[in-house]
Amino acid sequence: MPALSPRLAAIVDALPLEPGMRVLEIGGAPGAAAREVCQRIAPDGHILVIDRSAKGIALTERNAAAEIEAGLLSTRHVAAEDFTLRPGETPFALAFAIRVGAFEGRHPQAGHKAHQRIREALHPGANLYIDGGTPLRTIPLD
Repeated sequence: MPALSPRLAAIVDALPLEPGMRVLEIGGAPGAAAREVCQRIAPDGHILVIDRSAKGIALTERNAAAEIEAGLLSTRHVAAEDFTLRPGETPFALAFAIRVGAFEGRHPQAGHKAHQRIREALHPGANLYIDGGTPLRTIPLD
């Protein structure tokens, strides 16, 4: 897989990532940012990439086969507004989304529900980051 674009590299650099962290990426296909996140949260961290597109999930799984094999990355075919933690699943330390309409105001109804679902999947006080700042901005989930 080619190197990250300067834009994606700046976004990943801006995330407050630490080794061992559990991260949620929303709308993460084709997996380029997630693969870079894996390098920063290894060896004990994990990133879950969710996407509403089955094709996007398949592409992510193909592109990130090594990270999946290593247990650093997993995928789930689900829209942000329908996402819930599975029984016994540990909440996430942070979430991020790049060009996801539910968080950019393009789909306000889905956005309201997505905010609620993501808030429920994060540790208390954890943040959701989206593009559009310098390079990221934090979205309040209350």
